[in-house]
Amino acid sequence: MSDAEQIDTGSEKLLLSLDDGVGVLTFNDPGNRNPIGYDLRPVVRETVGRVARDDRIRCLLLTGAGQAFSAGGNAKAMASQEQPPLEERIRGIQWESEASALLHEMPKPTVAALPGPAAGAGFSLALACDLRIAGESAFLLPAFKRLGLPGDFGGSWLLTQLVGPAKARELYFFSPRISAVECLELGLVNRVVPDEALAEEAMAWARELAQGPPVAYRWMKENLNRALHADLRTCIAEEAQRQCWAAETEDFSEATRAFVEKRAPRFQGR
Repeated sequence: MSDAEQIDTGSEKLLLSLDDGVGVLTFNDPGNRNPIGYDLRPVVRETVGRVARDDRIRCLLLTGAGQAFSAGGNAKAMASQEQPPLEERIRGIQWESEASALLHEMPKPTVAALPGPAAGAGFSLALACDLRIAGESAFLLPAFKRLGLPGDFGGSWLLTQLVGPAKARELYFFSPRISAVECLELGLVNRVVPDEALAEEAMAWARELAQGPPVAYRWMKENLNRALHADLRTCIAEEAQRQCWAAETEDFSEATRAFVEKRAPRFQGR
């Protein structure tokens, strides 16, 4: 990644680079297991929104430096830092937590690469990505119970969608450490790879997605998100509309030419 363009986020604790269509967003406080403290939460929200709007970024890879994805909120800061008035605090947390919604709704594929623990808010943000790839040492930890908190960053909704209501309740109520293998069995991650292969495998996945059809990916994601709450006939109607729209794009014409010419298509997002 030596040729990657570095993009300033306003914080050394959150790094963003652009490498061949892949935006790599890295939690960067490895000595503390990459916490998402009060100082970093608004930066995460702003940066994720910025990535969503940047057409140069065709896939987002979210990861953590060192041997952790993110340990979540900074419990020491929570205990010692002076808090704003309650209503102001509620508005702030709601706005910051929209980072999860932005990841979920972003019109491009998102991948979370987990080199180690993803806990609390880190757990929720990992679940907000479309795909998750984990190193063998990684684990997920809801963690909220341990702090006497119910959870934020949309984790309750995201987890329920992935594993169903009964299992989601079990995981939140008991807050177990969920190993990479258990995550794979539950469908919480898509792949588990050796720790030393994680960075290369995750980037290869992200590069392949970045070379795919941006318009089709956007509508695929809208279709898949709608399937979480809409009935079958509504989904069929929306799929038909977007299928016909996509058939009018230059990317579709390029794909059909590439098929005839027996070569890989070069998608431009038009």
